[in-house]
Amino acid sequence: MSRNGAFAVAFHTLFVAFMLAPLVVVMWMSLTPSNLLSLPTTSFSLRWFWAILRHSQFIDAFWFSILLGALSASLAMVLAVPAALALARYRFPGRDGFVALFLSPLIIPHVVLGVAFLRFFTQIGTTGTFIGLLGAHVLVIFPYGLRLVLAALTTSDPAIERAAISLGASQWTVFRRVLFPLMIPGVAGGWVISFIQSFDEVTMTVFVTTPSSMTLPVRMYHYIEESIDPLVASVSTVVILLTFLLMAIVDRIYGLDRILVGKG
Repeated sequence: MSRNGAFAVAFHTLFVAFMLAPLVVVMWMSLTPSNLLSLPTTSFSLRWFWAILRHSQFIDAFWFSILLGALSASLAMVLAVPAALALARYRFPGRDGFVALFLSPLIIPHVVLGVAFLRFFTQIGTTGTFIGLLGAHVLVIFPYGLRLVLAALTTSDPAIERAAISLGASQWTVFRRVLFPLMIPGVAGGWVISFIQSFDEVTMTVFVTTPSSMTLPVRMYHYIEESIDPLVASVSTVVILLTFLLMAIVDRIYGLDRILVGKG
């Protein structure tokens, strides 16, 4: 069994510290008793966490983001599964074009997507509707789910499916009893990644959202345009802690390596 050398350990330590530093700074700033964004040096306070309870718009936006993210991720996976099956198991004219089309939201700047969605929704009369916002999020997060489902299908052996068919199983039985169990790590990982991307999306969403359907990142973005107090830092800290708690629960029940890596 090989061991990491001193250089590798130092590099990984610096890398982890670099990734965690912004989170630590935000969480530290949320504990300041000051009315301005500053790092507490002599005293700590929870006043800005209690202040969240007085701003119901943040709480409403949080639950709205949860609902939007869950629906968007679920719809994206419903579309990603048949698309991945077609791309992974069949060869047909224009296949490479469909792959490029499905993955194009990954390379198109979200500012461009936001302006395009705004113009499109204005023309069809769905500006500011929940359906329009949901459709925009599904389109943006769809490639993430598709890539993970494709990865799960690529690593599975097609001979297993042929063996099931040779034993008399129908196409639906093969999908339900053979293919889908093999795809579960990719589907679960794709749903988690898609949900995170939807919950965190702000650049595109700011163009298509309205005051009555505002996500938490957009609400925070508009708040810091008007105020520089640490309230946004406290909201961010709550989201960070809830994310850590959720990931710990998922790892305890199912295992993050199985969901995000497809192991086992």
